[in-house]
Amino acid sequence: MRKPWVVGVLAGLLLLGACGDPSSGPESAPPPVPSAPKASSTTHQRPAATPEAETDTEADPNTGAGTGTKAPAQHARPTVLYLGDSLAMENQKVLGGLMRDELKARYTSAPYSGTTLCDYLEGTGEDSLVPSKDKAAALVRTLRPDFVVLQFWGNAWDYTPCMNGIAYDTARDKYFARYTADARRLTDQIAGAAGGDRPKVVWVLQGPDPMTPDRVRRVNAIYERQAAASGDMLADAGKAVSPASARYTWSQYLPCTAYEREHSAYCTQPSSGRTALHIDDDYLHFCLVPTTSTPKPCPVRSPGILRITRAITRAVAAQPD
Repeated sequence: MRKPWVVGVLAGLLLLGACGDPSSGPESAPPPVPSAPKASSTTHQRPAATPEAETDTEADPNTGAGTGTKAPAQHARPTVLYLGDSLAMENQKVLGGLMRDELKARYTSAPYSGTTLCDYLEGTGEDSLVPSKDKAAALVRTLRPDFVVLQFWGNAWDYTPCMNGIAYDTARDKYFARYTADARRLTDQIAGAAGGDRPKVVWVLQGPDPMTPDRVRRVNAIYERQAAASGDMLADAGKAVSPASARYTWSQYLPCTAYEREHSAYCTQPSSGRTALHIDDDYLHFCLVPTTSTPKPCPVRSPGILRITRAITRAVAAQPD
């Protein structure tokens, strides 16, 4: 890494743009950016203007689709809904390409930057960064998906009104209790909206946090317990962006995979056999260009994004009827 990661964290807090859909126009002005957000291990990102849910558009030529994930015969054409925060926003087009090309899926994404689980709950009203039409239950009623993929890093800061100021930095027990309760409520709302034909919820496990590694470990444990309690699924995407022998140790670079060695755009340092997961001044996001003030999907080939989305695709592909 060419700069100390501590400097990268500070710079990352100043990047208040997030990753969203550039084709969407704002339906309402976002709230003002806090003048001095506190340093935190969570995603300090300005929320996107309301994105239009992306549904079954053509795959982007830079998605890295066609990477060997095969859909089982019983899922001839699953319907997949993808929700989440800024990590989901930067991933959404690549995941859509993989889902369509490898699983022949009907795919819709509606991520919002800076969000938490509570933002997708119905009943949060003006305290939510997600509009009513894009709440998880509302989209389930409309789309009737087979899978609802949820990717949340663990945001909790002053820019997420529905958390009522509960943050890991200042109230850890309340923070984990709130995420546990919201995971249960969100699962229940998804099931209730679907009626008798309940979709599988896919909880995406997150990668390492260099500042507070125990936080991500405990957030992932919440998702694991909720999936077990409700008979749902896990996609350990975080493992794909962690060192092989150290699941919760953060690293800017990892050894290139066989696929990355065969496709030079994804092995950024072929002479040393390693590839970049993060740029120098952003320890959290996996897009290899800086975030912008206007949220958008990652516009360049990025190994970390491909690793994460392949892990999600494999999890969905492996699920039997």
